[in-house]
Amino acid sequence: MSDSTPVRRPRHRGIYLLPNLFTTGAMFAGFYAIVASIGGRFTDAAVAVFLAALLDGMDGRVARLTGTQSEFGVQYDSLSDLVSFGLAPALVMYNWSLAGLRDYGPLWAKVGWAAAFIYAACGALRLARFNTQVGVIDKRYFQGLASPAAASVCMSFVWCMEKSGVTGDEVCFLMPFMAAIVGLLMVSRFRYYSFKSLPMGDHVPFAWIVTAVLLLVLLYLDPPRVLLAVFSIYLLSGPVLTLWGLAARRRRPHRGGA
Repeated sequence: MSDSTPVRRPRHRGIYLLPNLFTTGAMFAGFYAIVASIGGRFTDAAVAVFLAALLDGMDGRVARLTGTQSEFGVQYDSLSDLVSFGLAPALVMYNWSLAGLRDYGPLWAKVGWAAAFIYAACGALRLARFNTQVGVIDKRYFQGLASPAAASVCMSFVWCMEKSGVTGDEVCFLMPFMAAIVGLLMVSRFRYYSFKSLPMGDHVPFAWIVTAVLLLVLLYLDPPRVLLAVFSIYLLSGPVLTLWGLAARRRRPHRGGA
């Protein structure tokens, strides 16, 4: 038994490296988005955040498939998410549009960076709350808008505006509201479907394949507008789903009493 220990140790170290490489790649993409936005390459910055979201979705699946989940991986993933979906979108929005409010006076300049900070702070608070509630929440739903989805809404808007020829200065009075509202939705109590209960095995309904093909075609035709539409619908689904559930619960006692 003791002879087998030195043989297994390198194998485990190699396997544990794999999911953390995906996490590092996601953080690198988020950091690149910040650098690209400083250089005025806002489309590149938005695409980099989407790449970070893709890599972030893969690291956990790789860890589960290879049996390499660890507390280190969980904490590292949270720190990566803070960079990629908290700081990066906030700074991209600031460099693209919110910084333009400085031209309207000191007060508007403060509004610009304050809105960016609200988004970043809400992203950090949402991640901290999620980490403390992992064992007690219903895994079918997120409490509050997930930070990758929040970043996707904001970055698809930036990407869509850039493709349409609309500069950030033209929508600088809109962006503080967008940054603050999306940020507050991350720390809200609205329930968002997590898609974790969907079957991911070999057998899925045929309609899913058709839907996936149609979505891929639409993404090929116009990625920024399709992504903006999809994630905007998802953003609105939380309040609608929560309010619908509350209304349904209020109607039940009246029916029972009748």
